[in-house]
Amino acid sequence: MFDVLVYLFRNYYTPQACPTADVLAKRLVAAGFEHDDIDDALGWLLGLAEVTEHCVDLAHHDANGTRFYAAIEQRKLGADAIGFITFLENSDVLPAPLREIVIERAMACESEPISLERIKVIALMVLWSQEAEVDHLILEELLRPDGEQLCH
Repeated sequence: MFDVLVYLFRNYYTPQACPTADVLAKRLVAAGFEHDDIDDALGWLLGLAEVTEHCVDLAHHDANGTRFYAAIEQRKLGADAIGFITFLENSDVLPAPLREIVIERAMACESEPISLERIKVIALMVLWSQEAEVDHLILEELLRPDGEQLCH
């Protein structure tokens, strides 16, 4: 699934540039992706669109508070993912509403804890979905492999 998401980021400048789900699925099959990975990625993106729609109102609020992670979030995300989310937030790349979307989408993943590689892809896709301008160095960090394969 994560390889499909990275492929979408690299091949479609904005989410609006993506074709319809049926056409996109056919293109992804032609690119060599497995049907299960395609279905998982498209389902994940649908969830991203839904949660983003619910968080639109949050984007208009200034949130300067501290985020405390629930025990279940700490277990699921792990220290590396939480540390990276905090890094993005402190770098002014990830405002609080987008941070919450990243956390929600990470919690929707099956693996536990979420690897650093995967949290980077999740953050990248959240920023991509919002067409957010991302500093070149941060973008390189989000795309840099950490010696860990995306799919286990």
